[in-house]
Amino acid sequence: MIDVAFRLQAPKRRTPIAILDSYREYRNDLMEDYLNRCGYCNSIDKWRNTWFEIDHFVPQKYLVTIKANDYNNLVYACRSCNNAKRAKWPTENELIPNKDNKGFIDPCDEEYDKQFKRTFGGRIIPTTDLGTWMYNALKLYKPQHEIIYNIDVLDKLIDEIEKELEVNPEKKIKDNLLEVYREFRKYVNKLSSAK
Repeated sequence: MIDVAFRLQAPKRRTPIAILDSYREYRNDLMEDYLNRCGYCNSIDKWRNTWFEIDHFVPQKYLVTIKANDYNNLVYACRSCNNAKRAKWPTENELIPNKDNKGFIDPCDEEYDKQFKRTFGGRIIPTTDLGTWMYNALKLYKPQHEIIYNIDVLDKLIDEIEKELEVNPEKKIKDNLLEVYREFRKYVNKLSSAK
């Protein structure tokens, strides 16, 4: 089984950023900093853009010194990951994100990518004990994560083939494009039936 990187580029929060009254007002900034991808599973919002939300990395329930609108505590997240995470925070201390291989790593932290890899087909695989805990807590085993990954890969291939077709309109390229379109439709249909 061939493994690939969990994500090609990690999100990075800009600093400083203007302080806004409500965390909801940061949506566009978060979309930009998170590259239009879920901080936890790396799914792109292109396919489920209305199902993306703003997660409080440290759940609001445990905030003592961190404010609810603190940009450094916000994560652009798909609804699946946000709902799975909810108020899970095993340490119950806002300053301690994980202990004894239970808890979370901020998706903007370089250590986050070390917790997971993907199979060539897009399935997320935990690579550490803490990664396994997060994998289960965030339900990264759900088929939609693999499906969206494959749709994204196929969408990029379609773009590449379309560009090549403009320069070199040979039949072989058209056949490849048709094959990729068929694969693409297969995954789009799977996404609509994924739970």
